[in-house]
Amino acid sequence: MSFFKKLKKDGISLKNTYIWLAVFVVAISCVLIFATFRSLFAYRYLSRATDEYIDLQSSVYELMEASDYLTEKVRRFTVSGEREYLNDYFREATENRRREKAVARLSEMPNAQAALEPLKRAQQGSDDLMAHEYYAMKLVIVAKGYSESDYPEILQNVTLTSADLALSSEDQLDLASNMLLDEYYYDQKDLIRSNMKESIEALKIITQDVQAKSSFALRIDIIVVCALIAVQTVGILGMVRLTFLLGLKPVLKAVNRIKEDRPLPVIGAHEFRYLARTYNKMYDVYKESIEHLNYKASHDELTRVYNRMGYNLLLSGMKSETTVMLLIDVDNFKNINDTHGHEIGDRILQKVTQTFARYFREDDYICRIGGDEFIVLMAHAEKLEKEMIAAKIRRINTDLANVDDGLPTVSISAGVAHGKDASDAEDLFVKADQALYQSKHDHTDCTFYGENAEQ
Repeated sequence: MSFFKKLKKDGISLKNTYIWLAVFVVAISCVLIFATFRSLFAYRYLSRATDEYIDLQSSVYELMEASDYLTEKVRRFTVSGEREYLNDYFREATENRRREKAVARLSEMPNAQAALEPLKRAQQGSDDLMAHEYYAMKLVIVAKGYSESDYPEILQNVTLTSADLALSSEDQLDLASNMLLDEYYYDQKDLIRSNMKESIEALKIITQDVQAKSSFALRIDIIVVCALIAVQTVGILGMVRLTFLLGLKPVLKAVNRIKEDRPLPVIGAHEFRYLARTYNKMYDVYKESIEHLNYKASHDELTRVYNRMGYNLLLSGMKSETTVMLLIDVDNFKNINDTHGHEIGDRILQKVTQTFARYFREDDYICRIGGDEFIVLMAHAEKLEKEMIAAKIRRINTDLANVDDGLPTVSISAGVAHGKDASDAEDLFVKADQALYQSKHDHTDCTFYGENAEQ
């Protein structure tokens, strides 16, 4: 038998189906969990890239703020000559070092070379500008007559030109202020800003590229997660449908069949089909046993016709007003038993019932209610067909007189009553018995109730 024929005959195994569906769901769940974590990592990477961009952008701006801070402090010093501003300047330049830190922070990024180079140029421009600012501060110190030993060593190493040394104190202060306001100074500041903008633009491009890649990966992961959720949902719905088709639906049909006392339909899963076939075999055996028991309980073992219990069951289910009852006994049967023995007597009873079966309809029920007493119930008889019934009895007696089978000649006598002449089944039997008594008295084959004035 081919696989598909066997599958069609035996059905799909619910156990194997659940195993494969469980494996499928577990596999999809594992992939879904993995894809979810990938999405989470992609989101974190995107978030981290954005945070890094903001941080690096702040660092770049820190360089410009530090450069502007130095410019402000040196200008205040040249105007006021107060030592406080000079100290603030060098604290930023030598301790806080925000410019250097900004460059170092960007240097840590492996893919930030495009943004690092212009930032380094801005840092270099700021350093170049500081040499210009040192010279202006040295002019102020000389003009004010401050002791140079009280100032940072780097200022002590600055050497003024002989021309500038020859200037008056007032001119030296004017020169120091002009140096921080001249075209060269502003050009340098613009160059620093230009390099910083270039660094920020490069940083933005780098970050956008990282964000684009991260966003693309995140979108792909989200699409995969959605697809897996859809597949898993379809799988779960498929499991529910298979459970209904292979398990629940056959069970519901089986319950209805059991209520109807009918065999189960062999449908659904392999396991249920096996149970259905087993149940049906048991059902058939049970039915056969019940039928056998019913048959034995309602039929005469010797003649195979209905016994008294069967007669009572038949009579309880028939309409007496459309039923004709024939009460029959075998004439002189006791003498036959005494003369020929009970074995011959039993064979004669069998011959009698077999002869009845040949002449009565399938709708007529033959019953043995006592030793040689029989009743024939003719159902659906709206009127009493006397000639037909009398002819049947005569032909039966003719056959019973035939001795070709080695049995002695016997005859029967019958009393016939119609249900419309009786008040109930018991009354019908009484009237048929009265007619039989009349047949025996008159030595006739058949007597119908009501024919004799004594009845």
